[in-house]
Amino acid sequence: MISGVSRGVLVVEATLSSGSLITARWAGEQGRDVFAIPGSIHSPFARGCHKLIREGAKLVETADDILAELGLGATETRVPAHAPPAAGECAWLLDTLGYDPVTVDAIVERTGHSADIVAAGLVRLELEDLVDALPGGYWQRRATRST
Repeated sequence: MISGVSRGVLVVEATLSSGSLITARWAGEQGRDVFAIPGSIHSPFARGCHKLIREGAKLVETADDILAELGLGATETRVPAHAPPAAGECAWLLDTLGYDPVTVDAIVERTGHSADIVAAGLVRLELEDLVDALPGGYWQRRATRST
C-alpha cells in the first residue's frame, strides 16, 4: 500500500530480512523510484540499503538528491517554516559567549532569550564554524575560524 500511493520509497535502514526491502521491491515493480541511504559496512542495519543500491536503487546523501531525481527542484528555493537565524543575526550570542565552555541554560540566564532561540543560534554559529559543541552540553566560542 505504501509503495502504491508514493512517487518513490526511501529506505533509511534495513536488515536483510527487513519489511522495508519488501516495500522497496514492490515500489520497483510498480515503477516507483527506490532510494537508499548507505551506512556503515559494519552495521547489520545498513546491509539492506547496500543490497538495494547494488540492485539499482538511487543512492541518497541529502534531500536534494531525491528532489532532483523527482524533478522538484533544490531545497535552497524553499524556506522552512522555522528557519534558524542567520549568523549575522547571532552576533549578540557570539558576544555573549566567552572562550570558556558554557551551557545553554547559562546563556539563557545571561541573555534573557528563550532556550529554543539560543539553541537555534548556537547551531547556526556552529555551521559557520564560529562555535564548537562540547561534551556534556557545553558550547565554546572558537579562538580562530577554521578554513
